[in-house]
Amino acid sequence: MASRSNRQRKLERERAERRLARQAQRARRRRQIQAGVGGGLAVILIILGATWIFGGFDPDPPAAEAAPTCVWTPRDTTASPNLTDVGTPPTSGELRSGFEQLNISTNLGDISALVDLSKVPCTAASFKHLGEQNFFANSTCHRLSTPSKILTCGDPRSDGTGGPTYQFADESLPTEPVPAPTPDASPATSYYGKGTLIMANNGPNTNGSQFSIVYGDGSDLPPSYTVVGSITTGMEIVEGVAQAGAVDAGGQPAPDGKPNTALTIQQLYLGSTPPSAPATSEPAPAPTATATPTPSPSQ
Repeated sequence: MASRSNRQRKLERERAERRLARQAQRARRRRQIQAGVGGGLAVILIILGATWIFGGFDPDPPAAEAAPTCVWTPRDTTASPNLTDVGTPPTSGELRSGFEQLNISTNLGDISALVDLSKVPCTAASFKHLGEQNFFANSTCHRLSTPSKILTCGDPRSDGTGGPTYQFADESLPTEPVPAPTPDASPATSYYGKGTLIMANNGPNTNGSQFSIVYGDGSDLPPSYTVVGSITTGMEIVEGVAQAGAVDAGGQPAPDGKPNTALTIQQLYLGSTPPSAPATSEPAPAPTATATPTPSPSQ
């Protein structure tokens, strides 16, 4: 009897051990499954989080910002028959960083200005295009304003009525007066200091080919004109023309009119390489008797 009882206890113990082993195995399997599911969920959450951060769930993802371009607006040649058609500059590819030199060869010597391309890329592109077309060849600076201290040039007709058949928007308009020339000077009220080259216009965003060089205190000028650059050489030429004064349509001395000393542009170009030599042409027509100077730069 004792032997049978011992065998039964042994069998029960073995069955209990097998049951415990199976339970332990099932527990290990559950832990493995749970660990796998947890790891997979973590990876999924990481992917979802990164997608959300980078805008993957935006209903309308932002479009890529378009590169800036220059717009050349056609002018009404019926209303302005004195405009000269030389096409338009390219609508893209203009330089938007660095500096270039604007070179003006005249009958009295060379004048040059430094142009910041980051501030006036479209203005610079227009000067480059017009220079390549020899647009300014044989044109005479047509206006001297002693109140505003400006000499205006850039009209192929030399009377203030001409320009290209396109216009373009203002750039680099001044927002604050320039610093006073000396510490003990009166507070500055001028937006354009001596030696500034500015575009002439007939109102906002009507720039063409005409430009003005400020030769003194330009406090008479409102901040409405694109700052093209600063004169680096030849300022004495402009000052000499200004010192000779101006005359009105009747040839009488006037504070605002045609310069007494003619300053004729032989060639104007942007950059270090001049375009091909301009073709021989007839002298520019003289100003008409009906031309009336305006009190600020005009185109």
